[in-house]
Amino acid sequence: MPELSLPLAIGLFIAAASVIAFIGTKLTGTADMLADRTGLGEAMAGAVLLGASTSAAGVVTSVTAASGGDIDLAYSNSLGGIAAQTAFLACADIAYRRANLEHAAAEASNLSQSTLLILLLAIPLIAGAAPPITFFGVHPASLVLVLVYVAGVKLSKLDREAPMWQPRDTTETRHDVPEEDNENASATRLVLAFSAMVVVVGIAGYVVAETGMTIARETGIAGSVVGALLTATVTSLPELVTTLAAIRRGALQLAVGGIIGGNTFDVLFLSASDVAYRDGSIYNAIGPDSRFWALVGIAMTAVLLLGLIRRERSGIGNVGFETAGILSIYLGAVAIAAFAF
Repeated sequence: MPELSLPLAIGLFIAAASVIAFIGTKLTGTADMLADRTGLGEAMAGAVLLGASTSAAGVVTSVTAASGGDIDLAYSNSLGGIAAQTAFLACADIAYRRANLEHAAAEASNLSQSTLLILLLAIPLIAGAAPPITFFGVHPASLVLVLVYVAGVKLSKLDREAPMWQPRDTTETRHDVPEEDNENASATRLVLAFSAMVVVVGIAGYVVAETGMTIARETGIAGSVVGALLTATVTSLPELVTTLAAIRRGALQLAVGGIIGGNTFDVLFLSASDVAYRDGSIYNAIGPDSRFWALVGIAMTAVLLLGLIRRERSGIGNVGFETAGILSIYLGAVAIAAFAF
């Protein structure tokens, strides 16, 4: 994109954010129908289809920033988005008034995906602490992230098909039961519509990245702060919109799986960014303020995992301890990022 003035960059940023939010509402219904049509189930469809598709804007943002040399924006956009999306899930729990969301949306594959996410977040930290080894300018950790992600998704699929863990049914438990109309829908039409929306979200993500870099440059705000608090939040809007839309549809497993699956996919932004960054390993080049968001993501996911296992039924307004813990960690991290970095 050509050089932009600050007012024009802000205007384009807001316009792209609006497109991302609008398309996000459409993605949920299509993903829910595909879950029933393909037999994937809501949790796996949320983790794979919805999670990856709603991350399209974020991956374009990170890759664009990395190729332009702004590695802190690329890194913090990925990991800051994970923190923001996990906080969105806590907000969804508050919005779902019938019961604690983590209790009602019990699903073994969501436990697997949460554990996978913690593992994926640890790999970049290990790579950053290790010597800067690269092959053709790419760190081996980038390949490891992809391999671990693929293995983790296969494991989660097995957990759905042949679970070794079963949640105890309660009056608040919501089961994933396919709707007959969705099972009869045209798979080809659904896939084409879904793909078209992903392309639009990706283009909007590119605009967010370019305008975000302009805003960082013109305002003097650190790239890591812009990435974690601005571009990450905007490119995570599809997750917020799709989660709330899924809850309105009663697709609770889709809502939870979409956030957790989107988070696991977001870690792969780092692999793509490492390839796009041509001056060495991105893991060894980023600053401590960007690594901070990996630790925040691990802490928030650990609290979420505890909530998914505990399935707390009591609480204030049907909101469990995990929601309070997740929001406290996120708000504290935002305060630290805004005033300390």
